[in-house]
Amino acid sequence: MKILKKILAIGVVTSLLLTGCSNDNGKETDKAATDKTSDTKAEFTIGINQLLDHQALDSAREGFKDGLEELGVDVKFEEKNAQGDMGVASQIAEKFISDKVDMIFSIGTQATQSSAQAVTKASADIPIVFSAVTDAVDAGLMDNHEKPGVNVTGVLDAADVKSQLEIFKELDPEIKTIGIIYNTSEQNSTTQVEQVEKIAPEVGLEVKTTGINSINDMAQSLQTLLSDIDALYVVSDNMVANSVDLVSEALNEKKMISICAEESQVDGGILLSNGSKFYDMGKQAAEKAKAILVDGTDPGTIPVELGKTKTMKVNETTLEKLGLDKNLPIFENAEFVK
Repeated sequence: MKILKKILAIGVVTSLLLTGCSNDNGKETDKAATDKTSDTKAEFTIGINQLLDHQALDSAREGFKDGLEELGVDVKFEEKNAQGDMGVASQIAEKFISDKVDMIFSIGTQATQSSAQAVTKASADIPIVFSAVTDAVDAGLMDNHEKPGVNVTGVLDAADVKSQLEIFKELDPEIKTIGIIYNTSEQNSTTQVEQVEKIAPEVGLEVKTTGINSINDMAQSLQTLLSDIDALYVVSDNMVANSVDLVSEALNEKKMISICAEESQVDGGILLSNGSKFYDMGKQAAEKAKAILVDGTDPGTIPVELGKTKTMKVNETTLEKLGLDKNLPIFENAEFVK
């Protein structure tokens, strides 16, 4: 397995920090991580390293498990959740290596980075398949999506940014400035912000951003941002996803249009999304896992792909609060939820 110098360097720093902060020989995992392990004997064991609980990541996990079952792969799952703590995600990966699992399925960029760092540091030959990563190259996981060349492959959750931004103008041609609030510590989020800032001028939009690094900053920072924009674009960001009720309530108070990069936030009150379904991305990742475990394919030769299934999902309650017409042509094939 090719050793990733960038990943290894980050891993060494992470390991030193964990050593300095741990007072009880790794018991942080027991406190912060949830653990679900099946007891049945199986041909393969897959450790699931999920960054935290929210609907999109949960859907990816369930899609992965269902996909492997449908493909007839006999698997025992060791499921762990880092509860948003990257240090715990690293400890989870180290435990999987110690347990000699056949594969790690990582959900979220930080969980994938932690898993790759741990595998590289241990020189372990454990393949990693991921989901809910926006850009694996920017995350330092590989140099090329088409030919990873390392023991890591998976499915990207990157949205078609231009098509989503164009919807703002279709809904209201008067929208000139959109805002983004995001966690500056999430590589996924910073990558998306850069993409939006690059593409927005092509569709006649200006972008204003607000970066936060704590969920406690969300309410005040959001209110300040909303006072200075015409509409909100919600990137795929774990911190924002955990605050979606607060965000949607503030948007509705201002009668402001919102579009999100991933569909689960529509259930929380964001107006609409036009992108991949995380459940289907999980099933897509399961196909890659089968290719590696059953067919013996080298993960380094399996291209990283975007989610294949696209759908427009609309929150009908939010639609009504904004006074928008459900019968607009743009909503013709949309899935409506309340």
